[in-house]
Amino acid sequence: MHNGKLTVVGAGPGDVDLITLKGIKALQRADVVLYDALVDTELLEYAPNAEHIFVGKRKGCYAYQQNQINDLIVQRSSLNKHVVRLKGGDPFVFGRGAEEMEFAAENGLEVEVVPGISSSVAVPASQNIPVTKRGATESFWVITGTTKEHKLSTDVALAAKSNATVVILMGMSKLAEITELFKKEGKSNLPVAIIQNGTTQDEKIGIGTVSTIVNQAKEQQLSNPAIIVIGEVVNHRQKIVEIQKNRTKEGIKLFEKV
Repeated sequence: MHNGKLTVVGAGPGDVDLITLKGIKALQRADVVLYDALVDTELLEYAPNAEHIFVGKRKGCYAYQQNQINDLIVQRSSLNKHVVRLKGGDPFVFGRGAEEMEFAAENGLEVEVVPGISSSVAVPASQNIPVTKRGATESFWVITGTTKEHKLSTDVALAAKSNATVVILMGMSKLAEITELFKKEGKSNLPVAIIQNGTTQDEKIGIGTVSTIVNQAKEQQLSNPAIIVIGEVVNHRQKIVEIQKNRTKEGIKLFEKV
């Protein structure tokens, strides 16, 4: 049995202020931090004396393969070190955190997880898009757009038949396929939002419908990392804008009367 420990920490959706206090405390106790591509490196300042190792991937280029990451976790922990595996969003939402914890536990390490704010909920919220809203939707799906076989998840077709909000991660390369599934269900006019680099300074958003969003994404050059939100809740964003405009106009009128 090793005396080392693995703590899998969710860094949140991108904004450094959205990591949890417990996540910060774990970083402060770390001897080694293995961090992913979607993690803002500013968070590493909470672990100034730790060894920082980038193990993420960018545009299909891997710094380490998954089996190498697993071996690195065990190798560093076997030296009686506390390893923090820092992942974007929540490590249990398409983050492979569960797999890494299982491998570490099988190799005799103490393991712990610190949940993170999932991008699937927080990124839409950052643009005033709720994933549920009374009178609009009673549930939401969170689906990976691309499986490990690099194919579109079959769950998207099932979700398209429902009245739920559908949130798709890692799906931009499959956007045309996704919209075709919704068109087949007679939902060409259903609102769609694409949010790129959500909650960060580089955040971009495209709003359209199932029938227009593919062209909209091309025109605005939207690409990964991005989240696709499909459902009536997308309209909430514009509704808030209109309410604020109306209140401003009313305030101006009252001021002019005075």
